[in-house]
Amino acid sequence: MNPKIWLSSPHMSGNEQKFINEAFNSNWIAPLGPNVSGFEEDISQYLNEGTYVAALSSGTAAIHLALIILNVSRDDIVLCQSKTFSASANPIVYQGAKPVFIDSEKETWNLCPIQLEIAIKDSITKGKMPKAIIAVHLYGMPYKVDEIHTIASTYNIPIIEDSAEAFGSSYKNKKCGTFGDISILSFNGNKIITTSGGGALVTSKKKIKDKAVFLATQARDKSVAYLHSHIGYNYRMSNVIAGIGRGQMTVLDKHVKLRRKNYRFYEETLGNLDSVELLNEPQDYFSNRWLSCMLLDSNKTREALRLEFDKENIETRPLWKPMHQQPIFSDCKAYINGVSDNLFERGLCLPSGSNLTNPELDRIYGVLKSFFALS
Repeated sequence: MNPKIWLSSPHMSGNEQKFINEAFNSNWIAPLGPNVSGFEEDISQYLNEGTYVAALSSGTAAIHLALIILNVSRDDIVLCQSKTFSASANPIVYQGAKPVFIDSEKETWNLCPIQLEIAIKDSITKGKMPKAIIAVHLYGMPYKVDEIHTIASTYNIPIIEDSAEAFGSSYKNKKCGTFGDISILSFNGNKIITTSGGGALVTSKKKIKDKAVFLATQARDKSVAYLHSHIGYNYRMSNVIAGIGRGQMTVLDKHVKLRRKNYRFYEETLGNLDSVELLNEPQDYFSNRWLSCMLLDSNKTREALRLEFDKENIETRPLWKPMHQQPIFSDCKAYINGVSDNLFERGLCLPSGSNLTNPELDRIYGVLKSFFALS
């Protein structure tokens, strides 16, 4: 059998070991040290919007801390994009709050402004102002920033910008990760750059970063004794892991270019087929193309193609199953227009790693050529 082609595997730059060795040689192994502060500064400079960054153990931890900082507590309403990975929604439940799921719009597959405003108005009429909105840049495609933020501003609801999949993407030349009242990034093993596991909280306010770091390091008060007046968390990134991140930051733009090149390969291969739709960039949008995705004409066709790839030891997967379809969230309120259900039925994520080789692309093309009877 041919070697496995992964959907999105880690892609090392060769620079990581230098920073890791520095951590070992200086004995900075704990969740603090020069690599942590250096990684935070690297991210801040890349985002280039006067941001403050707290490097954390995961993107999920960043969302959890963002909810805490925004004073989300038991029985509060948090509006969350339904078409996303469960890590966007799980921290709402950590806080004892109630997730309310909002469907997608067709152009970017992200949070639908119409359904969002309906949900807000409905919640207000029931005497409950939503406490926060979690908006996701799905698969690296920015959400409708202007529309969503206008609505949030109108009702004075803060936005947690889930940019876990969109580091390197931008809208109107402004980087994703800088739009939210609080924004989050992920450096999980399958992301466009990785620290094996890790994430970051991004904010324009130093006091928010300082609070995030305080909470992420067990909320230890300034005292000779181990004094705690708040519940804390073990969410800080280690100096060793941050060293991997520093090495990865040196190739972020290169990885974006390579992933966008993969998308162009799929566009050139499939773009003229009536039975296939790709996620195109609207004007002013720039996607990192973390994953290249396609829609087929039916669930039956989608599954047939997925199984053909599987026979050739090539990993693909359906688009995210919407949160309103998940058993754990079956009792949650949802505002649905059918878009995310349709995307899940017909959508497939294709191999997209920045380390895909030409022979691997040839194998992928072979499956597509046979399945669609390409000339």
